[in-house]
Formats: sequence, structure tokens, C-alpha cells
Amino acid sequence: MLSKTIFDCEDKNSIFKIRDCLSSEILEVMKQNRDLIILCIGTDRSTGDSLGPLVGDKLKFFLRNKINILGNLENPIHAKNICKTMKKIKSTYSNPYIIAIDASLGNVQNVGNVIIESKPIFPGSAMNKDLPPVGDLSITGIVNVSGALEFMVLQNTRLCTVMHLADIISSGLYHSIIKTIGSNNLTLSKNATLEDLFEG
Repeated sequence: MLSKTIFDCEDKNSIFKIRDCLSSEILEVMKQNRDLIILCIGTDRSTGDSLGPLVGDKLKFFLRNKINILGNLENPIHAKNICKTMKKIKSTYSNPYIIAIDASLGNVQNVGNVIIESKPIFPGSAMNKDLPPVGDLSITGIVNVSGALEFMVLQNTRLCTVMHLADIISSGLYHSIIKTIGSNNLTLSKNATLEDLFEG
């Protein structure tokens, strides 16, 4: 179980700190022969809420047995289809371990940081959506400041901030899986290269 851990993405070692934080969790999942679901939540229709789909897009070429990436820019997972997606996951996989990734609003001092903890995400909470909690472990990127008119805040979030967070999270996840299970079993789609994972 991971207690709440905050990573400063301006730290040059943040990718490796995230890698090390996630590796022990992923190792336990692999030992139990569970399917690992990386669930990237958000929508490409809002800059501030596009973090999840961007991470999914950066990892969509990353294919391996027992590891599944769900949600990207082309096929986002958002408030309107999250319940259907969760039903499909439960009917397809036996006892999956879900890492849920989403954007969040927070205190001004945490903007640009990543928070990882062993607790679910409540998708759509910034928009007052009443949706069930998702995930065994959550990775949230703080994209902007919380407060009034949060819909407008998300719409007016800087893309630079979101892209930087997406790069750090996707790189940290990728390296944690490689550290845990090695690169010998890594499979990329036919025309992809490792650099494809982090283009953008």
C-alpha cells in the first residue's frame, strides 16, 4: 500500500522517483498473476482534462501480456462512458489491478506536481459528477488551481503544463514496468519504436 506521495515534476529525477515508487506495486501485481489495467481518464475536448488521454496516447504502443492501456486521444474514457468501461473490465478480466490516471485541480503550490497513492480516483469530481470511485492506485496530475468555476479553469489550463505532466507520468510508468519485468518481453506495434512512446 502506498501512502500519499507527491512528486515535483520540476525535479530532474522525478521520472526515476516515480519509477521506483510504482515498481514495488507492479511487482506484487505480477507475482499474483493479475492483469494490470492502466486506465487513462479524461477528454480531449478540454485542455485541463486531457492529461489522461495524453498519457494513454504516449503509452498506446506499449503492449505486453497482462498489461493493458485503456483510454487515449482517439478513444478517451470520460464521464459518459466510464461506467460502461468498468463493466467491460470486470467482465473481461479476473481480479484486475487498476492504475487510474486523471487530471486534478489543487492548491497553487501543487500545480505541476504528481500525486500517487493507493486509493481510487473519483472521476468528474471537479465537475460535480456523481460517479463511482475507480482504481486500486491513483496517479493524479495537478493541472491548475481549484476554486470557483472549475469548468472554466479546466478549459483555460495551459497545454504546456498538461503536456509536461503527461511526459513525466508516461515515462515513469514505462520505466517502472521495464524495471519490474525487463525489456525482453516488451512488444511494440509493428511500425512503432521506443521513441514513439514519448513523442509529442
